[in-house]
Amino acid sequence: MQFPSRTYIAAAIFASALVYFSPNLRAEAPEPPRIFDLKAIDAYVAAQIKAKSIVGLSLAIVRDGKIVHAKGYGKSSIADDRDVDTDTMFAIGSVTKQFTCACILLLSEERKLSVSDLVAKYYPNLTRAKDITLYDLMSHVSGYPDYYPLDFVDRRMMKAIEPDKLIEEYAGGKLDFKPQTRWSYSNTGFIILGRIVEKVSGEPFDKFLSSRILKPLGMEHSLFEPESKAKGLAQGYTSFALGDPEPATREASGWIHAAGGLYSTATDLAKWDLALMGGKALKAASFDLMTESRKLLDGRTKNYGCGLVISQRDGETIFRHGGAVSGFLTQNAFIPRTKSAVIVLANSENADVSQIHTTILNLVLNDKVGGPDIPKVQGPSAKDAALDFLHQMQAGAIKRDNLGEEFSIYMSQERVDGAKDRLKALGEPDKIEVEDTSERGGMEVTVVRFTFKTTSVKALLYRSPDGKIQQLLLLKG
Repeated sequence: MQFPSRTYIAAAIFASALVYFSPNLRAEAPEPPRIFDLKAIDAYVAAQIKAKSIVGLSLAIVRDGKIVHAKGYGKSSIADDRDVDTDTMFAIGSVTKQFTCACILLLSEERKLSVSDLVAKYYPNLTRAKDITLYDLMSHVSGYPDYYPLDFVDRRMMKAIEPDKLIEEYAGGKLDFKPQTRWSYSNTGFIILGRIVEKVSGEPFDKFLSSRILKPLGMEHSLFEPESKAKGLAQGYTSFALGDPEPATREASGWIHAAGGLYSTATDLAKWDLALMGGKALKAASFDLMTESRKLLDGRTKNYGCGLVISQRDGETIFRHGGAVSGFLTQNAFIPRTKSAVIVLANSENADVSQIHTTILNLVLNDKVGGPDIPKVQGPSAKDAALDFLHQMQAGAIKRDNLGEEFSIYMSQERVDGAKDRLKALGEPDKIEVEDTSERGGMEVTVVRFTFKTTSVKALLYRSPDGKIQQLLLLKG
C-alpha cells in the first residue's frame, strides 16, 4: 500500500512490475492502439491479459462526463473459475486515501473540524502533535514514519492490531524529519485521519464513508474492509520469483483501515471521479484544497495535494493515484477540464497494469487535445520492422532499399561494421515492447524497447507512410 515503490507506480512515476510469462510469449505482447477506438482498446486489453498473465482486470473509461466503456477481463477467482464482471470488487489500496481526505473535508465544510487543527487536539501524546496539522497528514509532510514501506505482508501484519495501537507505535516515536520540511509518503498519517473522522462524527469510519459518500453517489458496489468471503469480491493473487499466481495473504485487521481499506469497482470509481469533477462530492473550496500542490516551509512545492498526485501533460492537468495492497493493484486518473477518466483494477499484485493504464490515458489525452493523427504506414508493424532492422545490424548487412535517402547515407557501412559485433553479442531479445507511438513531420514515430538478458535497448523508429525507415536509432536503457 506504500507509495514510493509499489503504489507510486500508479501515481506519478509508473514503474513496470514483474511479469511471469515465458520469453517466447513476451515477444508476442500486442501493440497498443494508435487512436482512441473502443473496439481496438477492448481487443488490446484482452490481449494484454493473456500476454502478461494477469489473473483479472476491470476497466472503466470516462469521456465528456459519461462512462463510455466498463468491462471485466480474466478471472475473479482461479479456484472457482469466476470471471470478472463490472460488479466485481477489487481492493483499491491507496486510492482509498482520497476518500479519507474527502471525509475530513466534509466535516470541515460542516465546521466540525478544520484542516488546520493540530493533531494534539485529538491525539495529544503523539510526537510533536502541537506542530502537525490535519492538512500535514493529508499531504504527507508530517514526518511520521510509514508503517507499511515494503511490498509484502510481513510478520507484524499477519496479526490484528487496533488502529490506536498502531498510531501510538508509529507516531509516538522519532519523526523521519521536521514537520513541513520534506514530503515523504506515510500511511501512518491516514490511520490517524480515519480515527479522527470517527472521533468527530461519532460513528465508525465505514458507516460515515458509506452514508456521506458511497450511497449518495450511487457507489453500490463499494465496501470498506469487507470480510474475505463477502459476495462479489475478487481474490487477490501474488507471484513469487516469476512463478504461477497464488492466493495472496491479506493484511490482518487494523493494518490498512483508512489508508487503504476500500474495495470498489472500476465503474464505481468512475462515478467518484465524475462526482469530484462535477462538484457533487465536495464544495469548490474543498476540491481546490484537495488538488492544490503542497508547499513546504522552504517554499518548494510538491506534486501532491490531498490523496492525489498532480501532473501536467501538454497543458492538461491530470489528477491521479495508484493503490496496492496484498494481491491487488489500482490505477485511477481523471482530467477535470475534459471530464475524462481512466480506471484500471487488477487482482494480480505483480501485474504490469501501469502500462495498460498509461496507454489508454494517453489515447484519451491525445484524442481530447486534438493531437495530430498518426499516419498509416505500409508494411510490417513497428515492432516487426524494428526487430528486422536489429537483425540486419547484427548481421552487418542493411537492406538499403527500405531506408530513406538521408538515413541510408547516415548508416554508412563503416558505422554498421563497427556496431555489428556489439549488437550480435546481445543475442535475441527476450522481450519487445512498443512504449509509445506519435507523429512528427508527417511520420509515424515509435519507441520500441528490446529487453535482453543483460541490458535493455530503446529504438527510436521514424517511418514515412510509404513504409521507409527514415530513422532508427538504438540507445542504451
